[in-house]
Amino acid sequence: MKNSVKVAVLQSRPLKKLEANLNQVQQLLIESARQEARIVVLPENFAYYGEQDLQSIGCQEAQDSGPVRQFLSEQAKRLKLWIVGGTVPAGNQQTKPVARSLVYDPSGLCVDHYDKIHLFDADVHSETSQQVYRESDLYGYGKTVKTVDTDFCKLGLSVCYDLRFAALYNQLRALGSQIVAVPAAFTAITGRDHWQLLLRARAVENQFFMVGANLVDRASNSRGLWGGSAIIDPWGTVIGQMDDEIGVVTADVNLNMMDDIRARMPVQHHARLLFKN
Repeated sequence: MKNSVKVAVLQSRPLKKLEANLNQVQQLLIESARQEARIVVLPENFAYYGEQDLQSIGCQEAQDSGPVRQFLSEQAKRLKLWIVGGTVPAGNQQTKPVARSLVYDPSGLCVDHYDKIHLFDADVHSETSQQVYRESDLYGYGKTVKTVDTDFCKLGLSVCYDLRFAALYNQLRALGSQIVAVPAAFTAITGRDHWQLLLRARAVENQFFMVGANLVDRASNSRGLWGGSAIIDPWGTVIGQMDDEIGVVTADVNLNMMDDIRARMPVQHHARLLFKN
């Protein structure tokens, strides 16, 4: 296993058509490859944000022939990238779809997936707006904590609202995660105060790298999206970040640094209280 790898996060804005979303992301993937990234994380629901018929989309994307699945496979193979494909709805006609994060290797093979465990049911408000979110009305709950062995590291998988649940990341640490991907569609209201704070907290608590890729559309009158995609090292330092623009940010992830921090401050051996299910 190599001791360092360049990772990239993509920040895209939801558009009204699937083809437009895929074209936007394709250009960002090309830019990631140009910057010599080897692992790329896409935002949550980058292709279908705002779509209503998730049941039909989920049935389509549960198959290898799904348009987003085909797109991710083709891009991974063509650009020789490991891609954490944000999320797509995936399911069947009998149950609600899950929010599924697909991982592709540089041959274009989907090597594994993670189904989002925590669903965002919340009322969020600011001085000027209030929004009601009931994600569990649309999606089913994932059940399994997942890691993937890449060519460079053990990669932990999580999605958006998972960030608020430290027990998940504690389990990802116990499973050997070195880098944890967080595709997200964090709201503009909560993202302003909590997004980077939570990324940094999870990185410091578990002494691993956090890679958060967020959708952005802060000016939306309906449901604003924060952006602020970032890469955080195990000391909690922001080593790559964006504001509210569409684009790519990359950073060199030094796994030797992580090993050094864990050796000097072995918090995993100091814990006296364990998380309960």
